[in-house]
Amino acid sequence: MSRRTVGIAMNGVTGRMGMNQHLIRSIVAIRERGGLRLDDGTVIWPEPVLVGRDAEKLERLAREHGIARWTTNLDAAVADPECEIFFDAATTAARPALLERAIAAGKHVYCEKPLAPTLDEALHIARLARERGVKNGIVHDKLYLPGFLKLRRLIDGGFFGRILSVRGEFGYWVFEGTWGPAPQRPSWNYRAEDGGGVILDMFCHWSYVLEYLIAPVRGVTALGATHIPQRVDESGRVYEATADDAAYGIFQLDGGIVAQINSSWCVRVNRDELVEFQIDGTHGSAVVGLRSCKIQPRELTPRPVWNPDAPNPIDFAAAWSEVPDEPFDNGFLVQWEQFLRHVVRDEPFPYDFVSGAKGVQLAEAGLTSWREKRFVDVPELVVDRVPV
Repeated sequence: MSRRTVGIAMNGVTGRMGMNQHLIRSIVAIRERGGLRLDDGTVIWPEPVLVGRDAEKLERLAREHGIARWTTNLDAAVADPECEIFFDAATTAARPALLERAIAAGKHVYCEKPLAPTLDEALHIARLARERGVKNGIVHDKLYLPGFLKLRRLIDGGFFGRILSVRGEFGYWVFEGTWGPAPQRPSWNYRAEDGGGVILDMFCHWSYVLEYLIAPVRGVTALGATHIPQRVDESGRVYEATADDAAYGIFQLDGGIVAQINSSWCVRVNRDELVEFQIDGTHGSAVVGLRSCKIQPRELTPRPVWNPDAPNPIDFAAAWSEVPDEPFDNGFLVQWEQFLRHVVRDEPFPYDFVSGAKGVQLAEAGLTSWREKRFVDVPELVVDRVPV
């Protein structure tokens, strides 16, 4: 058995997503399992270098999780010859410049979404990665949720017949910080100048969820809102929220399918999970969450009759059946394993920077729709003069 060490400069690991999902639940978890074992017995051993601005937090994280190296010197981390991969989970606004530096240094690059604040920047980064020939990937974590994995199997098995529509509800109340509990998301999320905004954040998700599970998006009508105009930052200071904190979108997909998705950080949850999608087809429907997936085939669909003058005689919830559960690994970990295999063994990895650019394209179209109060087409992207 041989061990193949892969150095990873991990930027932004003191933040919520970088620390919890990417460092602790992915890279640290892979190390605790003894590394990633390949079919030939080779073990890929991820060796992270923690990168950030807060030396105290970095040192504590490294000590708690048995990591040998950390640094506040971003330039040194990018130039480090022992780091094959540069990973970024910091702010969206800073991401394009960081990725460009890493690509110029010959690093393979993997990052959180959005790839960039604008489509032009996203395409520039995607082209640079192609020209330099470095492996590149972007996080598409929603595709790895247990509920969405169950949905994928239903679609592949023809359960829905012809899919007609998708209805989605996503979000929860993010505390303002002006009273009681502290905000549970970073303040930059609510500043447009720092790459914040729910449209840029969540439309990147809906782009790949719809494309890889249902059908590609070809047009959008969107309305954004800044429902909470003032919030409190990490230092306890009140600041003006300049980015949208809610978005209401209608998406036109290939095949005449219509998707309606509400995304909000200003909604109190009255559903089973923080995200729920209902998919309706000619032969059946499903309601999918983070983990659960309930189905109703056409043979078991109740036949309601509108009558507000009498109590409803139908227990609608009883007409749905739960798709059986099974063990699923953490989605961020699974995608990290796929990217590591991609780097070491050149195994396929479909979610590259072009896929990330599509997400930014949809977000930009949504923002244009909101600003100009109109339907906006989402054409095929052209990278290096080739439609994708």
